[in-house]
Amino acid sequence: MQFARRLDPLRSNVFADMDHAKARARATGLEIIDLSLGSSDLPTEPYILEAIARSLTDPTTHGYLLFHGTRSFREAAAAWYTQKFGVVVDPETEVLPLIGSQEGTAHLPLVVLNPGDFALLLDPGYPSHAGGVYLASGQIYPMPLLEEQGFLPVLEDVPGPVLAQARMMVLSYPHNPTTAVAPLSFFQEAVAFCQRHHLVLVHDFPYADLVFDGNQPPSVLQADPDKSVSIEFFTLSKSYNMGGFRVGYAIGNPDLIRGLRQVKASIDFNQYQGILNGAIAALSGPQEGVRTVIDTFRRRRDAFVNALNRINWAVPTPSATMYVWAKLPEPWVNDSVAFCTQLVKATGVAVSPGAGFGKSGEGYVRFALVHEPSVLQMAVEKMAQFLGDR
Repeated sequence: MQFARRLDPLRSNVFADMDHAKARARATGLEIIDLSLGSSDLPTEPYILEAIARSLTDPTTHGYLLFHGTRSFREAAAAWYTQKFGVVVDPETEVLPLIGSQEGTAHLPLVVLNPGDFALLLDPGYPSHAGGVYLASGQIYPMPLLEEQGFLPVLEDVPGPVLAQARMMVLSYPHNPTTAVAPLSFFQEAVAFCQRHHLVLVHDFPYADLVFDGNQPPSVLQADPDKSVSIEFFTLSKSYNMGGFRVGYAIGNPDLIRGLRQVKASIDFNQYQGILNGAIAALSGPQEGVRTVIDTFRRRRDAFVNALNRINWAVPTPSATMYVWAKLPEPWVNDSVAFCTQLVKATGVAVSPGAGFGKSGEGYVRFALVHEPSVLQMAVEKMAQFLGDR
C-alpha cells in the first residue's frame, strides 16, 4: 500500500518511542513516575462539572452543534479576553471554538500555506506545530532559541530567500518546553516583522495563566489590537484542568478565523454542547480555581528545583508553565534520547528528551510537574542514584 509523502516526516516520533520505553519498563515490574507528559493531574472545578452535568439531561444538547449554536461560548470567550487583555473582540467574526487549541494550530497551515511555502517555527517548539505544516505540504524554517537570547528568536536572522517563500510564523510564550516568557516589546517587534514581510503571525497561548511572578504575560493581540496579521489560540486544558474535555478557541484576524472555520467545517462539527456549557462556566465564573492551579505548580516547581540543586544538578527556576527545562549533565549532553530511555529502563522515571522538541533542544530534558512534591522528590532521588551509578 502506498501512502502520501506528507506522512514521511511524521513517521519518526521521539515521544512515541518514549511511550514504548515506558511500556517496556512497566512490563519489568517498575513503577513509572511519569514526568514526560504535560497533562495536569489536578481536578476540574465542581462548578464547571455541574454545568456539564445539567446539560446531560437536556435533550436539546444531544444533537450536532454547528457554528451558530456556539454563540454563547464565543461571547464568553470574547468577554474573557477583553477583561484580561483590554482587547475588544467581535464574538461573531473574531472567535472560533476548537476541539482543543491543537486542532487550530494543526489546521491553520491548511488555510495559509500552499505546497512548498515556508513556516517559521520555534526550535525547540511544540511538536504539533511542525506536524500541521507537514500535513499542509509546507516547509519548516526552524528559528533557534538559545539561552543567551532568553530563548527568543532573532527574527532578523531569517534568510531573505526563506522569507520570500514564507507565509506564517508560529510563536508560543510562555514557552513549552523552555518556560521562557516574552515581553510585549518582543511581540510588537514580531508584529512589525510579519507586517513587513506579509506573514501571518500565529501565537499558541496555552499557558496564559501559569506564571509565578505575578505578571500577566502579554497576548499577541495587545501588540496587534487591529488584528492585522495575528491569530491566537487558547485552551482551557491548563488554566481550568479541562484537558480531557478538548475545548479551546481561536481569536484574531477575521479573515483567518473565516478560513479556519472553512477547514473545520469540512472535518468536524463541534464538541458536545454540554462541554461548551462547562467552558462558559469556567470563563465567566469564579477564578479562585485558576489561582489554586498557579499556587500548586509554584509549590511543585520549588520542591523539584530545590531537590535537583541538592544533588548538584543546577537548573534555573522557571517563572512560568508547568515544566522545568534542564541542561543534561555529562556524559549525556549530546544524547537526550539515550538519557531518557536508559533512565526509565533503570528507574521507572520518565522524562521528555529535548531532541524531541527540535534540533536546538538537544542537550536538555523537560520535566513535567504533574505529581505532588513528595513524588517529585522521589523521582529526583531515583535520578541521583542513576547518575551516581554512571
